[in-house]
Amino acid sequence: MISDKEIVCPNNLLDVAHKKKGVNAGIVNAGKTLPMLSVMDAVKEDLIVPTFIGDKKEILKCASDLKFDISKYDIVDEPDENSTAKIAAKLASKNKIKIIVKGHIHTDVLMKEVIKKEYNLIGKTRLSHIWHMTLDKEDKPLIITDGALNVLPNIKTKMHILKNVVNFSNRIGIEKPKVAVLSATEEVLDSVQSSLDAKEITELALKEKINADVFGPLAFDNSVSKKSAAIKGIKNLVAGRADVLLVPNVETGNALVKMMIYFMGACAAGVVVGGKVPVVITSRSDEAPARLASMAAAVVALD
Repeated sequence: MISDKEIVCPNNLLDVAHKKKGVNAGIVNAGKTLPMLSVMDAVKEDLIVPTFIGDKKEILKCASDLKFDISKYDIVDEPDENSTAKIAAKLASKNKIKIIVKGHIHTDVLMKEVIKKEYNLIGKTRLSHIWHMTLDKEDKPLIITDGALNVLPNIKTKMHILKNVVNFSNRIGIEKPKVAVLSATEEVLDSVQSSLDAKEITELALKEKINADVFGPLAFDNSVSKKSAAIKGIKNLVAGRADVLLVPNVETGNALVKMMIYFMGACAAGVVVGGKVPVVITSRSDEAPARLASMAAAVVALD
């Protein structure tokens, strides 16, 4: 059942990212093969100008093994893995880097540093994570949020997540995204809290005149399948046509994304948005094309 399909970076995302050239990016704890491979790909695509943060000896050896000439790029020598995040946050706070890219470091270590008030990287908007999911080079994306950062968001946080994803959707060319607010059911049930939240978010989106078609609750099947929506008699602008799935909790989003990766060979471009700098927090096991796509998504998300 595990897919052997080759993961490929989507052209549509790269095309939008190419409109911004040579963005300064800090690569946090960079001296491992997979992070270095994706940086090399991003440099070839002229997406980023990297600043490598980590053990200088490991970084230089890794680059040499990959035949990647990094002589013209800055290296900040820091052998302690957990201290590399501090350096990245400081560089971002001084506008020396515009994107933070997670290398071989735990996500919680990196994000705990990014959100510290001393760096002034967080504004009034709540940070959220976006997955831009595609199956082939020309595939239309399915966007899933938030499947990595906000664990059990309340209504207020979900509205921040919604606004962040609408902004990102606009940046990749979806002028008025169709957002399905997911639950286990398309009915509003007192026993299913996510269905109650979805109904409230739908109402708030209309009241606040958010530039998106937002509807919930919707189950997964009638969010993405016109046939399923028709069989169940669900008639609205989102059912069966969703561009975005706004999930009720991190487990739902994480499971959807991982199933698409491992069962379908999907490319998952992941980026944290809503702050001063986009943050790429792909899994340390992600393939290089997904890492490249994630850096492209971060470039797109950059103001």
